[in-house]
Amino acid sequence: MAAAQEKPAPNHPQHTVSAFRILKKERLTPVTNRFVLDASWVARAAKPGQFVIVRVQKDGERIPVTIADFDAAKGTVTIVVQEVGRTSKLIGSLMEGQTVLDLVGPLGEPFHARQAKRVIGIGGGFGAAALYPVMRALSQAGLATEAVIGARTREFLVLEQELAQVCSQVMPCTDDGSYGFKGFVTDRLKQRLDELKDLSEVEVVAVGPMPMMRAVTKLTGQYKVATQVSLDPIMVDGTGMCGGCRVTVGGEIKFACVDGPFFDAHQVDFDECVRRNKMYAHEEKLSNAP
Repeated sequence: MAAAQEKPAPNHPQHTVSAFRILKKERLTPVTNRFVLDASWVARAAKPGQFVIVRVQKDGERIPVTIADFDAAKGTVTIVVQEVGRTSKLIGSLMEGQTVLDLVGPLGEPFHARQAKRVIGIGGGFGAAALYPVMRALSQAGLATEAVIGARTREFLVLEQELAQVCSQVMPCTDDGSYGFKGFVTDRLKQRLDELKDLSEVEVVAVGPMPMMRAVTKLTGQYKVATQVSLDPIMVDGTGMCGGCRVTVGGEIKFACVDGPFFDAHQVDFDECVRRNKMYAHEEKLSNAP
């Protein structure tokens, strides 16, 4: 876990940390940005599937963000942030050369495949960004890798080219049929599972919106295919102390920040996850109000 002392900088209205400077910013979709940050301590320790917690300004909200890439030699960490709430929009307003106040990590457990020879990654929306380092590591380990990525329309698909470099095939899907397969990722996944003759050594890993991961889990349960999902419940400290990110897996209480974020999908209590994620919907609405 890395941290740094705060010191003032002229390019940001709040206190900033030079170690976490934005080296590159790239707009991926109308509401999604990719940031490459100078964070050598985090980069040296990062593993595929882990995340960081980012705070933009003093007394501001701390939000968990999956590590979308890392380079230990260059000392960089890449994050992809979709502008949904007040803080994510604030991050989206930052430019190259500016800094984030805090970046703590790497947090969580790395992803580990379970005796699989073929892994099919499912990325919903900007969840494809979190999928990339996982699929790259699996490919480097000699596993066969494929990816199904989906979005409402073509302009919201992300990281197709990057995933194509580490997967034998990438299957893009759009709800409106503007690009690739017309339909949901579950529809394309079903087709792919039907194409494969032996599913005994196949595993699915899904990252994205809760309804998508839940639907993938229901489908793979019918095919008896091992599946892991990356849960993103409400989280505050990221170290297992606050208890805000607790989930029920296999009838036991787990904390997504220290026990996850990846869990056996067929053991996850999705009903509870959905209820807990809606607990502060009213407060979120007030926060987003003009």
